[in-house]
Amino acid sequence: MVMAGRPRGVDDAVILRAAADVIGRVGPVGLTLAAVAREVGLVPGTLVQRFGSKRGLLLALAEQSAQDADALPAHVRATHASALEALTALVVEPMAAMATPETYANHLAFLCIDLTDPEFRAHALTIHVARGRAVGELLTEALASGELRAGTDVTALAGTVQAIVSGAGLNWALDRRGTLGQRLRQELAHVLDPHRPPRDDHDPEEP
Repeated sequence: MVMAGRPRGVDDAVILRAAADVIGRVGPVGLTLAAVAREVGLVPGTLVQRFGSKRGLLLALAEQSAQDADALPAHVRATHASALEALTALVVEPMAAMATPETYANHLAFLCIDLTDPEFRAHALTIHVARGRAVGELLTEALASGELRAGTDVTALAGTVQAIVSGAGLNWALDRRGTLGQRLRQELAHVLDPHRPPRDDHDPEEP
């Protein structure tokens, strides 16, 4: 008798995206292998075979997130006309899945694991360093191309950008005005605008 085998055509990347979606709904504590397996049409035993345990799955997700953070800067720079446009995308795109304060809170709970568990923290630090480096590189390019005023301290500005991004999410989750993407764009603009060169608002047709 020939028995049907378990589905094997689901890539790990699909499973990890499903795990991120489940975290957004129930948080890392509420995540189970069974819930992720249902999301992708597998049985929990398949996830055990691939990742070993819930912790193994979460570590794989953290590692994948670190790899994505390395790849994102090149992607946004290739798809935007200017360095500051690319910087805005770099800030906003990773937050796209956090459409509600509840989803944001559930992903923030994952960050709490990152801060207290050394294995998870290593991946979180990789993401932090990669994004900080990308922010600095884009600001340096913006300075060279004239999008920022001459003399702008891009190192200090990069640190401010990273701090603002973290704080904007928390403020938005509390006051719930607009969307997270709108808040991030708004706060980033507030940080960058004083460093942009003055615009010539003079109308040449006026005397």
